Amino acid sequence: MFHKPVRPVLVVIAHGSRDPRHAATVHALVRRVRSLRPGLRVETGFLDFNLPPVQGMLESLAAEGVRDVVALPLLLTRAFHAKADIPAVLREAPSRLRIRQADVLGPSPLLLSALERRLYEAGLTPADKSSTGVVLASAGSSDPEAIAVIADIAREWWHTGWCAVRPAFASASLPRTEDTVRELRALGCSTVAVAPYVLAPGFLPDRIARGAAGADVLADVLGPAPEVARLLLDRYDTARTPLPAAVGA
Repeated sequence: MFHKPVRPVLVVIAHGSRDPRHAATVHALVRRVRSLRPGLRVETGFLDFNLPPVQGMLESLAAEGVRDVVALPLLLTRAFHAKADIPAVLREAPSRLRIRQADVLGPSPLLLSALERRLYEAGLTPADKSSTGVVLASAGSSDPEAIAVIADIAREWWHTGWCAVRPAFASASLPRTEDTVRELRALGCSTVAVAPYVLAPGFLPDRIARGAAGADVLADVLGPAPEVARLLLDRYDTARTPLPAAVGA
């Protein structure tokens, strides 16, 4: 009898936060992922502060008899957590699990679509693009690669028709959100909007919001936007699909 292959379990790895809004938003996103693909098992583990911890989730899956897992970092850039923390946790997973680590979420055109969705939900319209300067406000990182990626995203997004798009950072890097708001005013953009390039509420998103006090529009975090849920599934599909064998191998 032919048996359909069992799909790997998707384990979404979130950072975690003392702020209860963080876990609530992560769980809302995971529910949306499940709704998009009802037959897929999706679980959540946290690196810190929230339950279940990633290690505990992986041990629980192994005890159930699960063999294949795709571990997906709920991160927008390849900074320290993606390069060090998550691989270290996965190395401690039960040996019976076959784990493939998916790539981080950013950069992606789907994230730009989600950012625009949040700006339009906050009151802008597509007709406002040419007169609106946007602050692409990220959490920040000490990793030069991650900082460069944010700058590249800002340049790419600007080319879609905004008056200007400039990056800002809530920690570890400059400029801050409030500085970039002032810069866009000085450039002559008639409207200034702040688009948080973060997935869930917490300490740094709150800092972004305070820095947006001088802006005209503050968008919500990306959270469970439909585009973000689709992106998680795209990353899952890429990770679970074996690479084609090299010719002559």
